[in-house]
Amino acid sequence: MMSNSGLPREHGNRPLLAKFDQRLSELIAALYPDERQRPGYAKIAAQIRQTTGGTISATYLWELATGKKRNVTLEQLDVLAEFFGVPPEYFFDDQVAERVNSQLKLAAALRDTRVRNLALRADGLSPETLDALLTMVNEARRLQRLPDDEAPGELTDES
Repeated sequence: MMSNSGLPREHGNRPLLAKFDQRLSELIAALYPDERQRPGYAKIAAQIRQTTGGTISATYLWELATGKKRNVTLEQLDVLAEFFGVPPEYFFDDQVAERVNSQLKLAAALRDTRVRNLALRADGLSPETLDALLTMVNEARRLQRLPDDEAPGELTDES
């Protein structure tokens, strides 16, 4: 079922954009991981206009990111999706959001030179050796009381 804005709606009249603010904030955080160097909404809105040609004001972007507003149009949704490099469905489809968030988590991990070097140095090792290294990493995570999450996107040889 579609709403007047052209966006899909869930059961009855409840919008599927209930998590829109959270997802937009996660995209901003993924694009600008260092909070101290994260630009304000005015600069992000200017970057969106410059990159996509779409128009979103700084105030409106802030309202969307904080949940003050959820009345995003299809055009605005497409502009945001294009800027952040995600499919528009990311904002209202839990499965798409989960898949994209896994990819963002992997990209964030690979920004760390040590993580990237570890992955590159492991290339070519036998499956048994890779399993042993994974066991050591999991144990180190347990000792540091880090979450026992699966690898981002649960990547396997078949991926």
